[in-house]
Amino acid sequence: MIRSGGEQRISNFLIWQIAYSELFVTKVLWPDFNCKNLIEAIEDYQHRERRFGLISEQVSKTRKKSKNEYKLSDQLA
Repeated sequence: MIRSGGEQRISNFLIWQIAYSELFVTKVLWPDFNCKNLIEAIEDYQHRERRFGLISEQVSKTRKKSKNEYKLSDQLA
């Protein structure tokens, strides 16, 4: 979920639906949010550690870095 305007709270918006969701907070206001901002949010998400119930130490032991990782903005340029 992308939260615009720099607010770091959800104000009970979709409280049950966003359980376990990834949140991205941006200072850009929604009317000004554009494709560049969306790409920034996606790239931020790509660099997050997905643990799936494990702890960081367990993930680092089992994770194999994919050779297919790339920056989305490089593909769209």
